[in-house]
Amino acid sequence: MESTPLLTPADVSAVRITVELAALTTALLLLVGTPLAWWLTVSRRRWRVVVEAIVSLPLVLPPTVLGFYLLLLMGRQGPLSGLMDLFGGRSLAFTFSGLVIGSFCYSLPFVVQPIQNAFSMLDPRLFDAAATLRASPLDRFLTVALPLARTGLLTAAVLGFAHTVGEFGVVLMIGGNIPGETQVLSIAIYDHVEALEYGQAHLLSGALLALSFILLLVVYGLNRRFSVVRL
Repeated sequence: MESTPLLTPADVSAVRITVELAALTTALLLLVGTPLAWWLTVSRRRWRVVVEAIVSLPLVLPPTVLGFYLLLLMGRQGPLSGLMDLFGGRSLAFTFSGLVIGSFCYSLPFVVQPIQNAFSMLDPRLFDAAATLRASPLDRFLTVALPLARTGLLTAAVLGFAHTVGEFGVVLMIGGNIPGETQVLSIAIYDHVEALEYGQAHLLSGALLALSFILLLVVYGLNRRFSVVRL
């Protein structure tokens, strides 16, 4: 009787899809979340609170609820897919692109809030000094705010990556469970547990546990190092 391999081809594919999804989502989150966090920090507009509440909504909204409405948005009858059809595209539901959109929405506050906190701790006098040297608002953002907020950026990147890796409800609602296309690690673990294949579930879960612990060590270690340097 042949023994069951510890990692099946579907598991290997789930690892690949998860890493690709987390890396791409984190890159997009940093690209969009950094200027958004800066705007939330410096803006004095009344409707800033509304934007901040929308960004933070995934923190309190059940993942299945968010996934359900994103599924309606990206489904065949949804407005977003209707727009895609105009360009010869297909429905974003149950595709890797749909997973990226869902992961982006669900992990957005985990990236925006650490960066916003880092920006809010900066001394405003630094920007006043840069302004006296005729630095434009964009220059002050790129040359003053970003370098000084590097710990917040690092924390945001790690949290965004780790949170995307561990997603379950949102990705299951949007992407389903298609091996080789939309099946990620969290869903693969659920499948193994449901089939009473605890050996494979232990292996994948242990790998995620170790990855999460290493990422936290990196964040705390670098934050401590940067704090010592500032002292």
